[in-house]
Order: sequence, then C-alpha cells, then structure tokens
Amino acid sequence: MPAIALAETGNGKDFPAKLTGQVLVCSIIAAFGGLMFGYDIGISAGVTTMDDFLIKFFPLVYEKKHRAKEDNYCKYDNQYLQLFTSSLYLAAIVASFFASIVCRKFGRKPTIQAASVFFLIGAILNCLAQNLGMLIAGRLSLGIGVGFGNQAVPLFISEIAPPKYRGGLNICFQLLITVGILAANLINYGTSRIHPYGWRISLGGAAVPALFLLLGSCIIVETPASLIERGKQEQGLYTLRKIRGVKDVEKEYEEICRATEISNLIKHPYRSLMKKSSRPQLICGTFIHMLQQLTGINVVMFYAPVLFQTMGYGSNASLLSAVISGTINVASTLVAIVLVDKAGRKILLVQAAIQMIICQCAIGVILKMFLLTTNTMPTVPAKVVVILVCVFVAGFAWSWGPICWLISSEIYPLETRNAGYFFAVSTNMVFTFVIAQAFLSMLCKMRWGIFFFFTGWLLISLIFSATMLPETKGIPIDEMIDRAWKKHWYWKSYFKNDSHDGSKRTEVAAEIEEKPAA
Repeated sequence: MPAIALAETGNGKDFPAKLTGQVLVCSIIAAFGGLMFGYDIGISAGVTTMDDFLIKFFPLVYEKKHRAKEDNYCKYDNQYLQLFTSSLYLAAIVASFFASIVCRKFGRKPTIQAASVFFLIGAILNCLAQNLGMLIAGRLSLGIGVGFGNQAVPLFISEIAPPKYRGGLNICFQLLITVGILAANLINYGTSRIHPYGWRISLGGAAVPALFLLLGSCIIVETPASLIERGKQEQGLYTLRKIRGVKDVEKEYEEICRATEISNLIKHPYRSLMKKSSRPQLICGTFIHMLQQLTGINVVMFYAPVLFQTMGYGSNASLLSAVISGTINVASTLVAIVLVDKAGRKILLVQAAIQMIICQCAIGVILKMFLLTTNTMPTVPAKVVVILVCVFVAGFAWSWGPICWLISSEIYPLETRNAGYFFAVSTNMVFTFVIAQAFLSMLCKMRWGIFFFFTGWLLISLIFSATMLPETKGIPIDEMIDRAWKKHWYWKSYFKNDSHDGSKRTEVAAEIEEKPAA
C-alpha cells in the first residue's frame, strides 16, 4: 500500500498524499529526458576516439593521433572537434529561454513532447551525416531538445511529487542521465569494432530514448500547478486528486490557487527576479550550476576515453575504462535517491566536495610525475588514476550531479519559477559549453595543471554549499521563503523592508482568501 505523506506547511496545515503509481510512472517517463541528455554525453565522448569517425570528419585529428612523437596532452586539440561536442550546449542555452515561455503558456507536458521531437530529429541527422555541416546541424537540433527537456522535466517532477518524496523522485532525472551515459559507453564499446559505420549506430541510437519519451509523454498528466496557472481549475483539482491518491486535497488545492493568483499578478517574471527578495534564489539557483560544471565532471564524462587514451590505454581499453566509471556513476546516483530526503541536500554537497578535491589533487600529482610529453604512463599509476576517476565520479553522482537540478527546481515561488529555472538551465549550459569547447585546448596548454584549476573551484564549491545554501529537505515548494530563506543567517536580510518580500506575498494571499467565492 502506498505510503501517506503529510507535508506540513508554514501555516501548520498538513497536505495528505500517497506516493501513487501515477506519480511514479509520470516521474519515470519524464525522467527519460535525462536519459536523452546522458546518452548524448556518453556517445559524443566515445565516437570522438573512433578512427572511422575521425577520418570522415576530422582527418587532421586522426593524423595527429597516430603520430609516433605527438604530445600526449595535445593530440586531440582541435577547435572543430570541440565544436562537435559543445555546439549542442550552445543551442540548449537559446532553447531553454523559449522553453521557459512554452512551459508557462502551454504547460510542462507539451514542452517535454517538443524536447523529444527535436532530439529525434537531431539523432536522425547525426546518424545520416555526410559532412561536418550536417553533423553540427544534428547537434544543434539535439541541443534544442536538451534545452527544452532540462527546462521542463525537473519542474514537472517537483510539482507532481509529494514534498516528502520530492528529492528522491527528482533525482530520477539525474539517475537516467547516468544510465544514458553508461548505455552510451557500452554501445560505443561494441560499435568501435564495427567498421566503417559503427559511429553511425552510436549516434543514431539517441533516437531510442527520444521515441520512448515522445510516446510516454502522451500518457503523463499535466501538473496541477500548471493547469491552475492557465485557468483550468477543475482539471487541476481532478489531476491533484488523481496523483495524490486521496480525496481530501482541498487544502493543497487552495494553496496552489493562492500561489497562482499571486503569480498572475506578476506580468514580468524576469523583471521580478531582479527584486531584492528574489535575489537569494536567483544567486543560489544559478551559482550552484556554474559550480557544478567547474567541478571538472564534464572533463571526465565528455572526454574519459580521450583522457584514458592520453595515458596510454588502447582505444578499446579506454572505452572499457569509461564503462567502469559509468557504472559507478549509476550506482552512486542510487545512493543519492536513498539519502537526499533523509540526510538532506547540504551534507551531501559538502561531503562530496571534500572527496572530489582529494581526487582532483591526486590525479594532478600522478600525471605530473608519470605522464610526460611523449611517453606512455606506467601501468600501476594509470590504474590508480582510473580508480581516482571512479571515486571522483561517485562523489559527484550522489551530490552535485542530481542535487543542483533538484535545488534549482524547488526554491522558486510559482510567480518566478519558470524564469528562475531558465537562468539555472542556461547557466548550466553556458558553462558546459565553455568547458566542452575549451577543455582539450586547456589540457594541451595547462597539462596536469588543469586538475588543480578545477580543485580551486571545488574549494569555492565547498565553502558556498556549507555557508550560503539553506536546507530545503521536506519543505513544500510554496513555503520555501518562510521556512528556508527567511531563516538563513545571511539571506534573511533580503526579506526586510522590501515591498516584494514574503510578507507582501502573505498580505496578497490574505486579500485573495477574503474575496467572496464566485
């Protein structure tokens, strides 16, 4: 029998809710948007090491790769090769802005459907690519799909999940990102032996999760908050009863209606984000995504096969090493699902930052000592690096990977939720683009020092998560201001003497409540 979650609000009310099959099914289907994203990360990393792919699109890189005396740190340094990876994120930055508008005006469900369509088109273009232009066009279409999916899916899950289970369900999105990466690594390992078109199978495989999401999105429900926000109150009430599994949803329904009416008073949500009382959410919601990318995780996940080849592993061995790290990624994300609603968000972020700092420093020291310009790294230190990469990935997977998406989807009030989450998604994509475009060049110029560069950012991440983030575990979304931000040692000052602070929201809500029923 499903558990009953009683979500206590700031007004001392309880919202009864079961963890229903409807919520579980909808969350899992929507989370396939993460599978699309993860599959692309893993696939783009693997195909860039396949000789058949390099010969067709990047012949200069192929020649450099096979030179006997080529610099270990510079053999893959090519702006066009980096553009193949990073162009997706450039498109996602622009797409996430339009997705935030679609989310608000048309709902979360059609935004998810649009994501699957764009991703499907991109997969087909990449599979059939005959030249670099067609290849990049496919990547741009994939990027639009990623932008729409990353904008809508975490919001969708946060809005349908009972507060008690919101963290674990939201992390399903990140879990399927890791599953997508692992699946891509396994497929790359197999297709690397299929000549000369193995890379086409790898790239075309992205159509599978896109098709699943497209078909599955036809049966998921729209979120009650989105329905009520767009004037469909009766449908919103019906859906709320359906996903909660209880008839007594009037209190939660009234709370959503109050939040919606306040939201409808805000005609310019992006302008409202600049108000003093919105700055804490905006700063934290965007800064954690910048820090997430500057942990160096995408260096590992995008370029793991390249990195392992640089250390002297053969092509197939490097792909196998990426499979091992991908498996650790999936298993560790399961840890996050179990712990995030029990231990809380902050403790996981702080612990993992310390773990990742140690790993990045150790990798940098080993590369400095054992990986010179043209040699092959000795077996023992090379294996130690693989172990350190796995420990690093584990720490990221149960903390900064899923929790950044979770926090940024739950900290905003309804009136600025879409706009605020757009800034979170676009910040993530901007820094993903920068890292993807610059990493191979940075590796060539900075060599082992690049790992100490990311260590510095991890120190900042540790301090920020320990001191500036409030704990949001178990707090209903529409109670975040009163129960999280107003109680934070620093951010509480942003809600004093401000015409748009939480007290003003309370006054408006009281006025709405006093209105006679129509």
